[in-house]
Amino acid sequence: MSGETSLKILLQQMKPELHLGEYIFTNVENTEHISRSDILCEFKETEGTTIIIERKKADALGLKYDQITSWITLKVHSSLQAVGFTAAFSTALTKENIACNVIAGYYHDHIFVHHTDAEKAIAILNRLSENQMP
Repeated sequence: MSGETSLKILLQQMKPELHLGEYIFTNVENTEHISRSDILCEFKETEGTTIIIERKKADALGLKYDQITSWITLKVHSSLQAVGFTAAFSTALTKENIACNVIAGYYHDHIFVHHTDAEKAIAILNRLSENQMP
């Protein structure tokens, strides 16, 4: 199952869901001291490994971070080949001065926004979805 590619359908059916909790991005030299089950996401870069982890777990591990984010999942099964979906929702958030960090999983797109912007971001995404209805 490869997912949806129609921008109109993706926007109509995105159904943003706000996860409970607070999440942080941090960079570590290695992840050996962090339980794999605690890491939400990781990406290896030249400078180290970026991980996303719950704030409480990061604090317990003494990890440093710059900001606290909230995690929103767009529930539509989006194709990795879809064109314009990320641009559409990130533009809508940009117009309201909300920065977002996007991660595309195989099934869904995941958006991380500053924790104080979470409810506003959900409202914007819902409004964007509703405005796409025929």
